[in-house]
Amino acid sequence: MDSIVKFWKRLVPLLALVLLCVGCSNVPSLSYNPWETIELPTEANLIGIGFGDDLEHGWVVGANATLLETTDGGETWEPKTLKLDSDNYRFNSVSFKGREGWIVGEPALLLHTEDDGQTWEQIKLSEKLPGQPNKILALGPQTAEMTTDVGAIYRTEDAGKHWSALVEQSVGVIRNLERAPDGKYIAVSAKGNFYSTWEPGQKSWVGHNRNSSRRIQNMGFTEDGRLWMLARGGQIQFSESATGEEWQEPIYPEFSTSWGLLDLAYRTPDEIWVSGGSGNLLCSLDGGQTWKKDREVEQVPSNFYKIVFLDRDRGFIIGQRGILLKYRGQPEAA
Repeated sequence: MDSIVKFWKRLVPLLALVLLCVGCSNVPSLSYNPWETIELPTEANLIGIGFGDDLEHGWVVGANATLLETTDGGETWEPKTLKLDSDNYRFNSVSFKGREGWIVGEPALLLHTEDDGQTWEQIKLSEKLPGQPNKILALGPQTAEMTTDVGAIYRTEDAGKHWSALVEQSVGVIRNLERAPDGKYIAVSAKGNFYSTWEPGQKSWVGHNRNSSRRIQNMGFTEDGRLWMLARGGQIQFSESATGEEWQEPIYPEFSTSWGLLDLAYRTPDEIWVSGGSGNLLCSLDGGQTWKKDREVEQVPSNFYKIVFLDRDRGFIIGQRGILLKYRGQPEAA
């Protein structure tokens, strides 16, 4: 019995040390913080952000029919109330091309404007629509693509009066979905155990098994058309080519991010930002080879769900409870 007691006395301090080390972060700190928290008149969870050709005029959407408008590039935001049959809508996505804009949400909702958001028209969606609308992208005059949370893809060229299905079958319930500039899509399954790709001309989605035991959190397209993947345990991975059949070695910028990385975005071909829960924000200045952490935003009480760069000088991070960060850039040397 004494030997067992002595064994546990030695083991417990070692376990405590291991747990302490796992919780420690050894990733270098970014020497500057280019992000500023913007005060918003809401505590709703934010989900989407969109700007048109005028980068001073933009919109944020979110839970509880949240719709905010800015006319000064995101410095200040004003709430907008739409005449809908309920306040329980969740606005999932907003997109503008010129003065024409779209909003989709759930329960199944489609809104359209042709006067820069001064007035919005609700367009009835078919009761046979598979899934709930989760993304909308304005492509040109009266033209947009809409997707649903089961991977259905639709296109309209007459301002939403008629929609044509681009895939014959949905892919199943998905966690998230992204579109490349050339019209390709990638979708991650709800459980994160596989992903699917589609490109214009294909009749259906093409499924792909994940390449490790870690479940996929999010995926998207790199600046040069390859794929990026965020997986459980703080893993980042890039594909060798646009096909995604071969992948580079996994990257683990920080072990303490094991609770999850949520989104990735490029500011330039070499500068990459990755966001996560609990105010976690990582940056690579060399295309993903090395990473640094922005520790000045760790105290922001929010999970950072999405990063969007409008161009190399304008960007936003949206999160829960009305949190919005605006990109300010690197401070000029004195």
